[in-house]
Amino acid sequence: MLEKRFDLIKNNFGLKIALTLAASFFILMLVFCLHRFYTFYASYDQGLFDQLFWNTIHGRIFQGSLSSGQSSAYTQDGQIQTVFYCHLGQHFVIDFLLWMPIYALFPTGATLVVLQVSLITAAGLVLYALCRHYLPLSIAILITTSFYGANAVIGPNLANFYEHCQIPLFVFSLLLALEKRKWWLFWLFLILILGIREEAGIITFGIGLYLFLSRRYPRLGLAVCLISFSYVTIVTNVIMPLFSNDNSRLYLTTRFDQYVPGNNSPSTLQLLWGIITHPKELIQSLLTPFDKRVKYFLGQWLPLAFIPAISPSAWIVAGPPLLVLLMQDGQSALAMSIRYALTVVPGLFYGTILWWSQHQERFQPSFRRWWIRFIILSIFFTITSNPNRAFYFLIPESIHPWVYVPLTRQWEHVGHIRSLMQYIKSDASVSATTYLLPHLATRRGIIRLPAIQLRLDSGEVIDVDFALADLWQLQQYQPAFKGDRQQLQDFIAFIDQLLAQGKYGLVDVQDGVVLLQKKVASQPQAITRWLEWKTQIQKV
Repeated sequence: MLEKRFDLIKNNFGLKIALTLAASFFILMLVFCLHRFYTFYASYDQGLFDQLFWNTIHGRIFQGSLSSGQSSAYTQDGQIQTVFYCHLGQHFVIDFLLWMPIYALFPTGATLVVLQVSLITAAGLVLYALCRHYLPLSIAILITTSFYGANAVIGPNLANFYEHCQIPLFVFSLLLALEKRKWWLFWLFLILILGIREEAGIITFGIGLYLFLSRRYPRLGLAVCLISFSYVTIVTNVIMPLFSNDNSRLYLTTRFDQYVPGNNSPSTLQLLWGIITHPKELIQSLLTPFDKRVKYFLGQWLPLAFIPAISPSAWIVAGPPLLVLLMQDGQSALAMSIRYALTVVPGLFYGTILWWSQHQERFQPSFRRWWIRFIILSIFFTITSNPNRAFYFLIPESIHPWVYVPLTRQWEHVGHIRSLMQYIKSDASVSATTYLLPHLATRRGIIRLPAIQLRLDSGEVIDVDFALADLWQLQQYQPAFKGDRQQLQDFIAFIDQLLAQGKYGLVDVQDGVVLLQKKVASQPQAITRWLEWKTQIQKV
């Protein structure tokens, strides 16, 4: 009886620690993520998904003009963007339907920010429960702390909203259901994982592979592998092409072109055969650039005290999604964004849990101290890397030349942006620069400058009603970044061209933010400010 009470107290104590960790993570991440959003540092994808949600709750399922701006029809064929383009041709994200009721109550981009942080925070609590199935309290708490301190977890939180934020919660829930032998929950979460995105079956394939090779549940493992492979194959080759061929043209071609040379629209089966028949290219992609590969692994292993490196289970479960990341050519997913690391995270943590379940005697005080240091180091490296410029007001973007935006100055600039946005009606079509899109996305017609033409539901092609450009932000970063410098010059020339053509009139210019409206005369004061601002830029 006393022993049962002791276990109950111990479990409650551990749960309190886990809840404290989760609450701390949630509050800190929410503050920094919402701050990033409201100070106009969220970018294109945040607006794209916001519009996707907004259109869906208004009956236009998964449609979006911003998604059309990422389509091959626009980027490769030069066609005009459309308001009725369906995103399911790019990515099969049917799990978004789960969150539509929440978004319908609070239809704003900030809702997606809160949703993303909430999903990843909840994943940490499920991970704690999974740890406690195998491990004593001390190790379970450190693994949970490792999750909340991992760069591969913090980084995606500080990014735009993305489908991958669902992965840790659903995968940890599936693994917990497996350990508890709650088979109806296991199959439910398997379905939910597959619904995250078309290639999510690669993650579940790794789980099935582990169940088969470990001989824990060989038949179940084989079934999961077959279901996962079949799902990816059917969705990418049969269902998604019904909407568009963008998945093959935009993603398979550009990221895996070394395996399918000359094929500008390969299927996943053609790509798989290409990988098998190009072993030299495969080995080269897996190993080079070697320094980036090593850096990536060290970053993933650091918060877990490098245990995944010696855990066979971690390599098996995380192997398939990791292999897909490493196989990519050029600007691979390793280099493009830390958000793709979330596909690997569940396998690494599960493999770590399984390793500790068999080596608990190695958890000595000295190792525990080093583990805590590794977690602190992981958090330090994450903050100093300034992921997605979330800590722009704390960390300079460049030392030489000096590029730093003070917090007070950015909020002052936000006031000017908000002032000009008030001119744009909620039903007006608009084209805006990247960082303004998330705050204007809840409308039918929105595209990114310098595009100004849009095809409506009727098929009519129009020039958008308003054009809004934030040139001040480009001005801040152009001393250190050639891309921003070139964009600044191009936008100045583009605005001058629109004014010269008489298509648009200048409504106002405030703090480097320029608002133009179709078929109106330019305001004399706005023209004066525009000329003064250009003179200022030319001096710099």
